[in-house]
Parts: sequence; structure tokens; C-alpha cells
Amino acid sequence: MSSSEPSNAELGERIDTLEMRLTFQDDTIETLNQTITAQWREIDALKRRIALLVERPEDAQGNAEGPRNEPPPHY
Repeated sequence: MSSSEPSNAELGERIDTLEMRLTFQDDTIETLNQTITAQWREIDALKRRIALLVERPEDAQGNAEGPRNEPPPHY
């Protein structure tokens, strides 16, 4: 074995380090996935609320009585 080759102990440490990093990255990816999923649900709910709010003025105008451009009675 030459001096430039890592020892078994060094290789074991490197493998342990890589396994810890992989575990941390897996956990981070799962957390990000859950966050993105929650945000998409919230975005969908907000889009539905906006659509309902847009419909309200249209419904109110359709149900209004009398002409829209009629001057007030005191004129």
C-alpha cells in the first residue's frame, strides 16, 4: 500500500461523512417537498377565493334595481 492511498479508517470516515450528508439532504428535500405542497394548496385556495370575489360585483350589478346612470332624487 502506497502512502497516497487512504487507509481503511480514512475510507470509513469518508463513507460515514457521505452517509450523514445524504441523510441530511434527504431530510431537507422531504421538508421542502412538504412546504411546496402546502404552498400549492394555499395558492389554489386563494385562487378560488379571488374568483368568488371577482364574481360578487358582477352579481351585484346584475341584481341592481333601476338604471345605473339615474341622477339622485335631489337634482
